[in-house]
Amino acid sequence: MKTFYKTIVLSDIHLGIKASKAKEVVHFLKNHKCETLILNGDIIDGWQLGKNGKWKKQHSNFFKHIIALVSKSKCDEIIYIRGNHDDFLDEILPFSLGNFKIKKHHVHYGVKRKYFVTHGDLFDNVTTKFTWIAKLGDVGYTFLLWLNRHFNNYRQRKGLPYYSLSQAVKAKVKSAVSFINDYEAQLVKVAKARKCHGVICGHIHQPVIKTINGIEYLNSGDWVESLTALVEDRNGNWKIIYYQEWLENINRQKFKESNSVIEIIPKGVPFETPLSAKHKT
Repeated sequence: MKTFYKTIVLSDIHLGIKASKAKEVVHFLKNHKCETLILNGDIIDGWQLGKNGKWKKQHSNFFKHIIALVSKSKCDEIIYIRGNHDDFLDEILPFSLGNFKIKKHHVHYGVKRKYFVTHGDLFDNVTTKFTWIAKLGDVGYTFLLWLNRHFNNYRQRKGLPYYSLSQAVKAKVKSAVSFINDYEAQLVKVAKARKCHGVICGHIHQPVIKTINGIEYLNSGDWVESLTALVEDRNGNWKIIYYQEWLENINRQKFKESNSVIEIIPKGVPFETPLSAKHKT
């Protein structure tokens, strides 16, 4: 049975790179349904596809699923926000086809509050003013993901849990921490200026829900390392779902159900088949 949420927000799937978890995100979507699905930028990684990225079958499967949601009207609306890695969408903005829309930003009316939705790159000075530096940094991040993949393959063989090298770097490098704090503060200011109660973003691959100066700051994370979705329930409460934790809970539940035995015969009572009873003297 599918779990229902009023709103599901996904960002930074980066279809077109090896590290993209397209198969996992499709699996997640097939097990959840919602009124509003927001694809908050960097769904397609045009930067990498323009260099040495590869488009795979599972990447196409993601859009096949989205098309199915649109054609069968399984969502009231699907909003695709343009990110910096899928900036090629600027050529067709704004775009609308039935309940599917592509936009630069969006105002989401939640159950309780109003939210300004943006990928977030427009408020990152590096990506907006120094694109060449951003792309240089993207090369370094791609290498880190390559290293991370091999490192975690080794950990998996040793029975060790997943460990994110890039998240560890971001958490320890002072300049990265400072950048993230500045980024969050800028987005909060924008939400206030737009007279919204909160801001929903992605871009920096840091899933979090918190309040900054009275404004809700919600970041949906990514589907390269964190594998996270931001969801809003019927009561307007938001939470972050970590795919790996969700999957473990599902598998644990299936294991319990497959191992649950209904005891029909009370303990201590011998069991006789009809055949044994017939031949009993």
